[in-house]
Amino acid sequence: MAKFNKDSFGGTVAVVLAVSLLCSIVVSGAAVGLKNTQDAQKALDKQKNILRVAGLLEAKTDIPKVYAERIQPKIVNLETGEYVEGIQQFDMQAAAKDPKQSMAIPKEQDFAGIQRRANYAEVYLVKDEANKVNQVILPIKGNGLWSTMYGLVSLKTDGTTVNGITYYEHGETPGLGGEISNPIWQQKFVGKQIYNDQKQVAIHIGKGASADTKYGVDALSGASMTSKGVDNTFKYWFSQNGYGPYLDKIKAGAQ
Repeated sequence: MAKFNKDSFGGTVAVVLAVSLLCSIVVSGAAVGLKNTQDAQKALDKQKNILRVAGLLEAKTDIPKVYAERIQPKIVNLETGEYVEGIQQFDMQAAAKDPKQSMAIPKEQDFAGIQRRANYAEVYLVKDEANKVNQVILPIKGNGLWSTMYGLVSLKTDGTTVNGITYYEHGETPGLGGEISNPIWQQKFVGKQIYNDQKQVAIHIGKGASADTKYGVDALSGASMTSKGVDNTFKYWFSQNGYGPYLDKIKAGAQ
């Protein structure tokens, strides 16, 4: 039997291939092994953000328990504003990339710069301790200066009063546009009205906007483009092309 010469060209290639194969097996095994843990952490983060914007997150909150007791997910047809039954799980971001589950947004209507919008959205009804719905939480997304900004907005059941907002994922500049994640700035939205008496989107974010105490939120200092992105995100998602039809039904008492 010929002796294997690891120092030859063929031997070197064989060693490299063997090491590569071993590494790929280890990496693949680790990825499969960690998938359940990663999925569980992703679900927990989602629940945490929903409880945070609902004002139900405290230092020692049992997140899964409180979420199960106080949050009711619902799937909404954005065109009609009606709830869709029979769908247990829905990935809004994945659906937006699928032409069969989404629509292209006409350029003149695409204030948020997202190009496509899923046909359905997962919203979250928040119940008080008496099991009565007192908030509705809506996912939003829109382009900032550098990134797509993902957030949640909580409204009271009048369908117009902001109860809270949070931005939980973005790539804006730390210390400038990144301040959209700052709870102090997010608090400025609480109590603002989305719509005016003519049912038009009236909330606005800009320099000196807080002089309008009913609808205005001051822009972030040094982050005019990010602030404009937030303004455009609200402008799109609360229009009739976003959550408008659904919120019309909420205002009429449907929950």
